Amino acid sequence: MVELKSSGMSAGRVDDEAKAALGKKIVDVALLCGDFVLSSGEPSNYYFDKYLFETRPELLAHIADFLAERVPENVDVLAGPELGGVALATALSLRTGLPFVIVRKQSKDYATGRIIEGRLEKQDRVLVVEDVVSTGAESIRSARRIAEFGATVVGVLAVLDREQGGAENVRGAGFAFDAVYRRGELNM
Repeated sequence: MVELKSSGMSAGRVDDEAKAALGKKIVDVALLCGDFVLSSGEPSNYYFDKYLFETRPELLAHIADFLAERVPENVDVLAGPELGGVALATALSLRTGLPFVIVRKQSKDYATGRIIEGRLEKQDRVLVVEDVVSTGAESIRSARRIAEFGATVVGVLAVLDREQGGAENVRGAGFAFDAVYRRGELNM
């Protein structure tokens, strides 16, 4: 298993302040409190609505900057799981110049019937780009689909790790994991 970069942006105070400021903005616009059921089926008293930060260009551009700092040098292609990872993969692709593919939840019943949309070759090294990771099940599913195709999954890179076992589950499935933010880092 290849390790992803763990340090993110350089350790300078300005970068730490910029990361903290962006984290606060993400919390301000996307943190919802109440009674929710996560995609894992687990109940939660809070929910990060990824679409509330992914659909705001002023936030998405900065998120892409922080994600870009964590992309390993050996990556050929980015992968965005349908639907939440697509905006992130697009923004990161524009920031890094790396092409991206979309990993569908299920193959479509018409036309090509592909599970992976876009150009992917068996020799490609792929980084899965995720939004919010709870248990990691969706990340693992996407990474396995890419591996089943024959490409190499370098790892999973998320915006936010809810710290509910997702990082450990992804690593346990044989894939490296990194996140720009961990729940414990955010003042919420």
